[in-house]
Amino acid sequence: MASGKTVTLLLGGARSGKSRYAQVIASAYSRVTFIATAQRSDGEMRARIARHQQERPAAWKTVEVTTELDQAILEQSAQADLLLVDCLTLYVSNLMGHGEGAHSEIQPCFDRLSESLKRAACSVVLVSNEVGSGIVPMHPVAREYRDLLGSLNQKIAVIADRVVLMVAGLPLVVKDAAAGKRTKRNGA
Repeated sequence: MASGKTVTLLLGGARSGKSRYAQVIASAYSRVTFIATAQRSDGEMRARIARHQQERPAAWKTVEVTTELDQAILEQSAQADLLLVDCLTLYVSNLMGHGEGAHSEIQPCFDRLSESLKRAACSVVLVSNEVGSGIVPMHPVAREYRDLLGSLNQKIAVIADRVVLMVAGLPLVVKDAAAGKRTKRNGA
C-alpha cells in the first residue's frame, strides 16, 4: 500500500448505517471514486441504486463492477484520493452467481482483492455486512455464502488499518492501527 494511504473496513448488519458512514469518511477527500458492486437485477434493486446515486455527491466518479473488483481497485486508485467500495456483500454474491461457487474457486479472487488493496495508490474504504452474528442458515448455499463472506471480512480486517463495526448508526472502532502506534510511542 502506498505511504500514508489507509484501508478501512466498515462492517455491520443491514441498515446499520455503513454506507452513510462510509460517505462521511469519503467527504473529507477531494477525488472520490465510488465502486459499486450491485447489479440492476430487478425493480427494487434499480430503485435502491438510484436512491444511493442521488445521495452521493455529483462530483464523485462511479464505477460499476460485479466480479473484477481487484482490477477496478488497481485501475481506479491512480486517479483518486479515496476509493469507496460498496459493498463486499454483493461482490461475494456476484462471484457465487458467476460460476465461481466453490470455496476453491472464490478464494483466489479474495487473494487478488487483498493484494490489490495492499498495492492501491490511494486510501480505500470497503463496506460489508457482518453475517456471523445471525442464525445458521438452513440452506446449504446460504451457509456457503455466509462462510465465504465471513472469510473475506476476516481477510480484509487483517490488512485493514481500521475496522469499524456499525450498530444502529453508531461507529464502534474494532481496530485502529494509528491509535496503536500512538500508544506504543507514548510508552503505554
